[in-house]
Amino acid sequence: MESQSMTVHQELDSIMGTTSRIPRLLNAEGFPEWKYRIEKYIKMKDFKIWHSILRGPIRITTVVDEVIVDKRIQNYTDEDFERVEEQEKALATLTMALSPEIAQGFRDYTSTKALWEALIEVYEGNEDMKQSRQDMLRQKFNMFNYVLGETLENQLQRFITLTTEMSSAGVSVTRSELNKKLLNSLPKSWDMNVSVIKKTKDLNRLSLAETMAIIKACDLDDKQREINHVNSYSTANLGIQTSNNNAFSSFTVAQAPQVTPTTHVPQVQPFMTH
Repeated sequence: MESQSMTVHQELDSIMGTTSRIPRLLNAEGFPEWKYRIEKYIKMKDFKIWHSILRGPIRITTVVDEVIVDKRIQNYTDEDFERVEEQEKALATLTMALSPEIAQGFRDYTSTKALWEALIEVYEGNEDMKQSRQDMLRQKFNMFNYVLGETLENQLQRFITLTTEMSSAGVSVTRSELNKKLLNSLPKSWDMNVSVIKKTKDLNRLSLAETMAIIKACDLDDKQREINHVNSYSTANLGIQTSNNNAFSSFTVAQAPQVTPTTHVPQVQPFMTH
C-alpha cells in the first residue's frame, strides 16, 4: 500500500512539477494547466531561458567588407558561446517537458520559439477551436451542480478545476457570477446558510477564495453544532438513566418486607409426682 501511494505521488509530481522536477505534458487535455506551470517553472529556474523562448533564435553575426554575415564557430567569443548555450538550454528544457509520445511529433523543430508556437497551435487550435472550447466550458459552468453523495470538499475542488480551465481558455466571468453559481449549486440542506450568505455578504466584491472560506466556516459550524447536539442528547439520556436507577433502588428498599427475627422457646412439661 505504501509503495502504491509513493508511485501515485511520483506520477503526480511528474505531471504537476516540483521545484526540482519539470512539469510534463502527457496529453492534450492537460495542455492549459501545463502551459501555465511550465512558464512558472522556467521563470523560476532561469528567466533568461523564458525570454529566449519568446524572443526566438539569435544569429551570431559579424561584419565582413561592410556586409553582415554569420560568424564562424571558431571565431565565437565567450559571449557568443553564452548566447548559443542559452538557446540550447531553452530548447532542451522545453523538449524535456514533453512526454516521449508528444515529443516524437515535434522533433523537427530546432528553434524554441517555433516549438512553443507549434505546441500552442496544435493543442489550443485556431480561433474556431478556441471559441468552441470556450462555449463548452461556459456550458459546463452553467450546468455545474452538486453530485449526489459527494463531499463538500470534492464539490469545491471540481469548481476550482472548472474555473481554472475557464480562465486558461480566456472565458471571463464576474465575481458575482462565480459566487452565485457556487452557492446555488450547494445541496438543498444548505438553503438556510446560502440565504444568510447572500443577505449578509457582497457577492460583487468577494473573491472566490473568500466565498469558499465562508462556506467552509459554515460547514465547520454545522458540524460543531451537530456534535454538541449529540453530546447533549447523550448526557440527557445518561441523566435519565441514572435517575431511573436511583428511583428503582429506593423503590426496592421501601417495598422490601420487614423480617423480624424470632426465637423458638421449647415448651417445658410440668413435673408430676405420683
